[in-house]
Amino acid sequence: MAPFLVICLLLIGAKWAAQMGLDHLNQRHVRAHAGEVPPAFKDAITPETYAKSVDYTLAKSRFHRVEITWEAVVLIALLFSGVLPWFYGAFTRASGSSIWAGAAFLFLTGILLTLLELPLAWCAQFRLEERFGFNTTRQGTWWSDRLKGLLLGLVLGYPLLLLILKLVQAAGPAWWLWAWACFVSFQLVMLLLAPVLILPLFNKFTPLPAGSLREQLLSLGERAGFRAQDIQVMDGSKRSRHSNAFFTGFGRFRKIVLFDTLIQQLTALELESVLAHEIGHYKKKHIPKVLAWSMGGWLLAFYILSVLARTPWFYGSFGFATGNLFASGNIVPVFLLFTLLAGIVTFWISPLAHQFSRRHEYEADAYAAFLMKEVRSLCGALRKLNEKNLSNLTPHPLYSGFYYSHPTLLEREEALDRLQR
Repeated sequence: MAPFLVICLLLIGAKWAAQMGLDHLNQRHVRAHAGEVPPAFKDAITPETYAKSVDYTLAKSRFHRVEITWEAVVLIALLFSGVLPWFYGAFTRASGSSIWAGAAFLFLTGILLTLLELPLAWCAQFRLEERFGFNTTRQGTWWSDRLKGLLLGLVLGYPLLLLILKLVQAAGPAWWLWAWACFVSFQLVMLLLAPVLILPLFNKFTPLPAGSLREQLLSLGERAGFRAQDIQVMDGSKRSRHSNAFFTGFGRFRKIVLFDTLIQQLTALELESVLAHEIGHYKKKHIPKVLAWSMGGWLLAFYILSVLARTPWFYGSFGFATGNLFASGNIVPVFLLFTLLAGIVTFWISPLAHQFSRRHEYEADAYAAFLMKEVRSLCGALRKLNEKNLSNLTPHPLYSGFYYSHPTLLEREEALDRLQR
């Protein structure tokens, strides 16, 4: 086996071993604290609910072990069995090597990979989530969601692939810059259009009825200088009893969205504090910052793609024929291999990304405390959300560093308490 293939195999194994080790650490840590409710939350959660949250955490961890093992087995089989170059060769012999065929190959391969993940996704929804009372999705809705996602990929993703492959042919060595600009432009357009054209395909959005809650939330937005066109309620209960809140759109098209489950779970003042937190993300310019980091990451990704496309031993190591850099047929395997291998590298930098996200959450919490002029309502909302979602109150610090984009409940409460001193 070529040295590069050995390195890839070791990286896949290292990621799997690290994930299994993190799950083991977290399970031990959770079990060590399972005997009684953590002292900080004894007045906020019953022993029965805490015991159920422990069971839910352990069940998710066991299921996650199955997922990551299946993911590693599939990846190793795809990369080292020779099935990918065989499939690509068979496909190009039947369809040719035009950019249309290249985009179709990538799209079809993505569909096949998704099919390999479907059984576990189904079990997560209709076994794990069902067991703990979260699932409210009907079988028809679940399958309809997947079909809609496939059709959206065909309508939106396939033309984007075509354009990028065309740029490889037409733009010369600087193709990766043009492809990056095209991809980023597509993302920005989707940010504008998704709330209007895509989200309504999956969920129903209705205006929050006139009344004290609507006036209270709009008044909060006015105080913060955050003007929204509307406050809408999303039928999140159609799929799950988990809850959330967010805002979509830009400028005068901005809308505040509340899950119907969130309205059922929180008081008016707690809802106001959650909205204040979301406004905090806007006021602190977190969305532009995240977009800037994302654009930088994609710029690096496209540059690496351009380097790998000029490195015949990279795709040749996996059995693909080498050829002209500017032929779309040559770049297609590079796109595929890069997509499959990226996760074994990005996993190790996920703690840095999560640290960045956590800092934003602390800043949004602090802004909510400033806007509300107290922390009690936000703490109450966070406690209820953690209770209703059966969140893990005692994750291992190393595990949360790799997997949690938000601080734990205890960390957020301690930060809010410091603001009061």
